[in-house]
Amino acid sequence: MDASDELLRSAAPSALLTLDGVIRSLNAMMARTLGRPAEQLVGESIGDLLPASQRISAESLVVHAATTRTVAMRVLEFSGPGHAPVVCLIEARAVQDPSGAGRLVWLHALHAGNDRTGLLVPFRLAAKAAHLGLCMYSPHERELEWMGGAPALAMLFPEASVPMSEVIRRTHPDDRVALRRLARTTAAQSPWIGFRYLTEHDGRHHLACQTRKVRLGYDGPERTFAVVRDDTQQEARRRRALVALNAERQRADEVADFSSALIAAATEQELQQVVLTRLAATFGAAGAALALIDEGRLHFSSDAGIPLPVAKAVQESLDVPNPLGVALRTGEPQFIPSRAEYIRRWPQGAESPWIDQLGSHCAVSVSPLSPLGHQPLGAWWVTYDSEHHSSPHERALMGTLSDLAGQALRRIRLQKARVELATALQQAMLPTLPEHLPGLEVAARYRPSQDGLDIGGDWYDAFVMPDGATALEIGDVQGHDVDAAAFMGQVRSSVRAIAAHEPDPGTVLTRTNELLVTMGAARFASCTVLHLDAPDGQVTGTSAGHVPLLCAHNDGSHEVHELPGGPVLGIVSDTDYPEATFTLDKDSALVMVTDGVVEGPGLTLDAGLELAGTLAGEALHAGLNAEAIADRIVDAAVPVGHADDVAVLVIRRTE
Repeated sequence: MDASDELLRSAAPSALLTLDGVIRSLNAMMARTLGRPAEQLVGESIGDLLPASQRISAESLVVHAATTRTVAMRVLEFSGPGHAPVVCLIEARAVQDPSGAGRLVWLHALHAGNDRTGLLVPFRLAAKAAHLGLCMYSPHERELEWMGGAPALAMLFPEASVPMSEVIRRTHPDDRVALRRLARTTAAQSPWIGFRYLTEHDGRHHLACQTRKVRLGYDGPERTFAVVRDDTQQEARRRRALVALNAERQRADEVADFSSALIAAATEQELQQVVLTRLAATFGAAGAALALIDEGRLHFSSDAGIPLPVAKAVQESLDVPNPLGVALRTGEPQFIPSRAEYIRRWPQGAESPWIDQLGSHCAVSVSPLSPLGHQPLGAWWVTYDSEHHSSPHERALMGTLSDLAGQALRRIRLQKARVELATALQQAMLPTLPEHLPGLEVAARYRPSQDGLDIGGDWYDAFVMPDGATALEIGDVQGHDVDAAAFMGQVRSSVRAIAAHEPDPGTVLTRTNELLVTMGAARFASCTVLHLDAPDGQVTGTSAGHVPLLCAHNDGSHEVHELPGGPVLGIVSDTDYPEATFTLDKDSALVMVTDGVVEGPGLTLDAGLELAGTLAGEALHAGLNAEAIADRIVDAAVPVGHADDVAVLVIRRTE
């Protein structure tokens, strides 16, 4: 076909384009359809004038016509003269340039009056690919017509056309106002609204809907379309996550309450009450008992959940071969998952008349109350009605709480002040660092405040994640008292528990913050969390209002890493903590500190960071290991004059 100006005299939108899609000329109807004056459109690329979702389709249409010299058709969406976009069936074909300079592409809209629904085919395909449903709403008839999309959503509307009154009837009463408002909206596109919809076969669904006004053809009618999304499964996942979060919060509350009660116990009687009222419930056991050593004799008490013959049998001398005796003699906890395992380890127990009282399936956990560096002062014993395999997290929590109980018992017997008992809590909550981390050296130091009376909330932690990477954290709780120490233990336990399931530091701090906010904690805490992949040295980290991170190198240099993040934990809800990723080179070291190390009356934060970084760089340059680096930094912090605890965590990459 020869190109001429007559091509543009059509009543339909028409334009002549270069072979690369630039408008050479167009008629008034095409300018109206594109929503701009004609003089502004000449010289523009057709793809740039359409919505972003249409650009690739428009450009491929032009290329197809230009290169194959065949007629090509495609449904495209234009901005339109009003607030509703226009959907047209566009034909493109190669034509001769009137000037004889080559060839052009003639783009024009076809009349689709006899097949308006054909214009919806791309929308149906897109809705199906996105697992959405497509409906057309007729305000005058007040009918909702199903137009296609995801088959699963079509099952919600078994009839091709449904009266709006029926849809409203099946909608939850609390959601009907929003749905009616959506049906009456005059906006070109509405926001998504959610509503609960009752189906005939499978109950109530959580749906989301968005409406959009579209003109079908350049000379066609304006129609309102709705896309529908089924959020039922997503809502179920959200509810499960909420249940898990509430369970996690309740668990943290119970542990915190247990820890605080151990701190507050001022007599052995109070300690006994704390243990026997909380121990079994904390670990989901059937019964609990407490055995305390006093002047070489064992004094036994129980919550009555342990069978009476068993309770009587364990009140024997300390050298009797049973789990309690072993735990008291060795200081090692004993976890026996079943009665068969019990008899295998203590075969003489099969002859005991009380063994049958444990049932055919049972489990026993015994943890010694062992103050740091001292022989056990007693132990507690929990039993289960069925076989029970303690998880590593459960064993760690059992050990932490039994250590706290041992510290409390020792302080009570020595008639120490309540503040000293809180100090023992703080020390017990500081973890034992992993003995071997491939490719890494890790060392930590902690010193209480200079006057020995203020109880702080500084902490650190390092542990191996399920993905093999190493998680590192350091933090500081507001205040210097018993509550600060208890809150510190609660925060550290929460971070570790969440990190076991969420490897991203930002997610860990976000969930920890939400947990603390929902608990209504009266304290706040700063914290830095790192995720370190030793093989390639990649470090991902974020901070909740904590002191910046230091990185020292073996050439003696260092730099300060200001990690992104957010506010301190426990204050502002719905807070995100952005992350940063960098590489820790071989023979370089990260230094994580609390503010007592680098800030004080005689030292600004910047000067303190410079001092600590210089010391770390010099130590690396001298070939010192992580332990020596940590010692140097802590020793230098003593003259700072800050009446606060100090904590240092050093991580050196060796491979």
